[in-house]
Amino acid sequence: MPHIVVENLAKTFQVAERDPGVWGAIRGLAKRRYRTVHALDGVSFSIEPGELVGYIGPNGAGKSTTVKVLAGILVPDSGRCEVQGRVPWKDRIAHVADIGVVFGQRTQLWWDLPVIESFDLLRDIYRVSKSDYTRARDELIAMLDIEPILDVPVRQLSLGQRMRCDLAASLLHSPSLLYLDEPTIGLDAVSKLAVREFITRLNRTRQVTVILTTHDMDDIEALCTRVMVINEGKILSDGTLADLRAGVTKERWLIVDLVNGEDTVTDSAANVVRRDGARVTLAFDPERVPTPELIRRVTANHAIRDLFVENPPIEEIIARIYRETKS
Repeated sequence: MPHIVVENLAKTFQVAERDPGVWGAIRGLAKRRYRTVHALDGVSFSIEPGELVGYIGPNGAGKSTTVKVLAGILVPDSGRCEVQGRVPWKDRIAHVADIGVVFGQRTQLWWDLPVIESFDLLRDIYRVSKSDYTRARDELIAMLDIEPILDVPVRQLSLGQRMRCDLAASLLHSPSLLYLDEPTIGLDAVSKLAVREFITRLNRTRQVTVILTTHDMDDIEALCTRVMVINEGKILSDGTLADLRAGVTKERWLIVDLVNGEDTVTDSAANVVRRDGARVTLAFDPERVPTPELIRRVTANHAIRDLFVENPPIEEIIARIYRETKS
């Protein structure tokens, strides 16, 4: 049975507009002008228990609106939404008892309290038994390595420390479903790796269903077995990263480091898409020219220090999807 079922979900907002300048402000007071924004426009998908799904799109695409509907914060205009058989906004108390939510730019911890006191307050809010709370708390503290900062007020934590504490806070009541909205935003490389490792372990060992929204494509590649792409309130793609790439392009990249950085690399079956000093990136279709043949031709005409073949970065694939949608 699917963990989440969404069918033809729609949500619109009325956004106030006014002309610039003082007179625009005065006219706006006399007569308001509104623009309708279709945040969700017929969104449909289902998610099975234990999946780790990336939900990506540009700013304003509808990602956070979807998460807020799934969390019961927003009520859609129309459509069907069930999470574990419940309608989130109609059965909120039972619903929120089994979900965890982390918004990267907001915290659920109390700003002036030590971290451990915020945890204790959340235990009371979620009505978790003392034994279950102690077990979950101690496990999360160990997994996220936050014991040294438990007595530190939240306002004195670094962003990476706070994010790890927010992750722990969202899981103290042992939810089976976790919504992560930009959980690594602003984090340094070490903190990002720690958060990714924790999310992976949580999904694999506890089978927690995870929905991850992010602009960091490294997070998507490192974590997600399935990716949904949304833009202008519509789902554009839903499948694995391999499916996503295949649906956009068959292109591969041959990256060569030249001995002579001033050489000009040309080939009738490849295009130079990037050049950074002595490093040249060639885009080619392996169905038009096999990879070994292209390598043979390039190395026959140029002195090569090193070379490797890779898929175009996932950021490039996503950007092409957005461009195709606008055209």
